[in-house]
Amino acid sequence: MTFLSRLLGTQRDPREKWRPLWHRLVGAAREEHWYAQRGAADTLDGRFDMISMLTALFMLRLEAEPEGVPAAARLTELFVEDMEGQMREAGIGDPTVGKLMGRMMATLGGRAGTLRDALAREDDAELAGVVRRNMHLSDEENGPDAMAQGLRALHARLTRTDIAMLERGEIAE
Repeated sequence: MTFLSRLLGTQRDPREKWRPLWHRLVGAAREEHWYAQRGAADTLDGRFDMISMLTALFMLRLEAEPEGVPAAARLTELFVEDMEGQMREAGIGDPTVGKLMGRMMATLGGRAGTLRDALAREDDAELAGVVRRNMHLSDEENGPDAMAQGLRALHARLTRTDIAMLERGEIAE
């Protein structure tokens, strides 16, 4: 979509089709069980860890379908839009926003890669290692295993969810 077509409103923003999924993802990242039972730190860093880990998980699900690859890109764009907006709302200036966004995108890409590998091995110990290395936890002892179980369960639900449901922001039970 070109800047001019966005400005003149001649074409619909392709990200809008996936905004319901983004809202569902953000809601899922805020669910209390991640913090109370699974050990995610209820801090700014811990919340970023949850949103980026779930974004990576949802991206992997979308990328599993040929028609989902562009959707994963749109979801990433919505992640960038939201994170950038949050930083600007917090008063962070332009030079810093760019640097931080670069780091956030590197984090997101790294998490997607490590999640892909760990989920393919179907080994919760491997997935717990990913959690241990990549997340701020309030429960360092039990959190990695509990978080790995939660991520594996969400992954299974996403796998059972068809792309049309995802587009509507729905996840299979």
